[in-house]
Amino acid sequence: MGERFSELYFQLKDKPYAGVFMMLRQTLMVNDLDQIKTILVKDFSHFTDHSFEMNEKYEPLANHLFNLGGEKWKNLRIKMTPTFTTSKMKMMFDSINSCADVMKNYLVNDIKDGNIEDVKEILSKFSTDVIGCCAFGIECDSFKNPNSQFRKMGKRVFHMPFHKAVLQMSLFFFPSMVTKINFSILGSDMNNFFYNLVKDTIEYREKNNIVRNDFLQLLMELRNEESANNSVDDKSEAPPDDGTRLTMMQLAAQVFVFFIAGFETSSTTASFALYELALNPDVQKTLTDEIDDILAKHDGKITYDSLGEMTYLTKVIEETLRKYPPLPVLFRICTKDYILPDTNIKIEKDTPVMIPVYGIQRDPDIYPNPNKFDPERFTPENKAARHHFAYLPFGEGPRICIGSRFGMMQTKLGLATFLSKYEVSVCDKTLIPMEYDKRSFVLTSNGGLWLKLKRRSK
Repeated sequence: MGERFSELYFQLKDKPYAGVFMMLRQTLMVNDLDQIKTILVKDFSHFTDHSFEMNEKYEPLANHLFNLGGEKWKNLRIKMTPTFTTSKMKMMFDSINSCADVMKNYLVNDIKDGNIEDVKEILSKFSTDVIGCCAFGIECDSFKNPNSQFRKMGKRVFHMPFHKAVLQMSLFFFPSMVTKINFSILGSDMNNFFYNLVKDTIEYREKNNIVRNDFLQLLMELRNEESANNSVDDKSEAPPDDGTRLTMMQLAAQVFVFFIAGFETSSTTASFALYELALNPDVQKTLTDEIDDILAKHDGKITYDSLGEMTYLTKVIEETLRKYPPLPVLFRICTKDYILPDTNIKIEKDTPVMIPVYGIQRDPDIYPNPNKFDPERFTPENKAARHHFAYLPFGEGPRICIGSRFGMMQTKLGLATFLSKYEVSVCDKTLIPMEYDKRSFVLTSNGGLWLKLKRRSK
């Protein structure tokens, strides 16, 4: 989808807006950066919702922050925002770092020098462990248990059977079908698995007075502050309609979206970064020199503060997100009739609005030589010289990704740990040029991402 809308963008980018059909659904494509700012920020009240709808009765885990709209979204967003402050990030860092130590031990003890490895799979295991630890409060140890139930369920979310993938996309093209689909796309077993996992973990912690520094604990504290919630904890209760209270099922849904937002996006971003480093050994050398120098200053340990000092690593990740935005297209829905600025054109309520992020971030008029991997595009001076809305890997405005800082921290830690032990290079199995998985909702490589690993001597 990202590539297709990129083609449309380059055909029509001289126009601030364009009308396109997605199947039979009329869609507004916004190309002009100032108009994108207007849609996402200035006139946000007309475009508050994402254009994805689910039947909450049969898909209760879909009742999460990404899917919600209107007042339910607004109230829940206000409640959730404090869980991603700097102090909360620092609080969760040790848990994430323990997962990085597991990956480091695997790299040191289980991979031989010169091996050709699927780095996407390695980083997916790391991401699974991080999300399992921080979101669900469980130790997955995916490197020792690659076929655990938790990991199997995680893979199913992103690699569902073809007929379900088609049905999911059809719900976007034909949203009136949503209320008529009386079964779960995820599957009742998956809904029950994640709900019971969250419920059992919360009950165990409360019974044994266990407190952990993780996302689940923060949600538990939110829920415990709501005395009105005491009577609606049961799974059978209908969730409140205003988003002001967290039922147990709603809490499970927020943990679930933390999982789906943090698992695939972080692992694919990190693996795309390694792919580009393998293609650009000079960039890789600059980065590993920075990692070595900063680790030497901190007794060889990666800490929250030492990670913050790795400014070139940040630029590498930002450039990776430019070339490979996890969501290559941003969608909004027009929630009330809207007149396009400086025109007499009315956009009717319920019209989808599409922003072609992949195309914008590869536009040579904005990013000269856009296919070149150049982290120096993200120096403070170069960032200030560009239009702010020319870079949208996390979205922007009130609906900007709430967990972007957590995702950056996780990705930086994973890459710093990996590159402290190995350098990467291309091999016969490396995808050149890159091929994308056409079934995936997020931008990801088609199949594995294979690179040659050489153990570093320091």
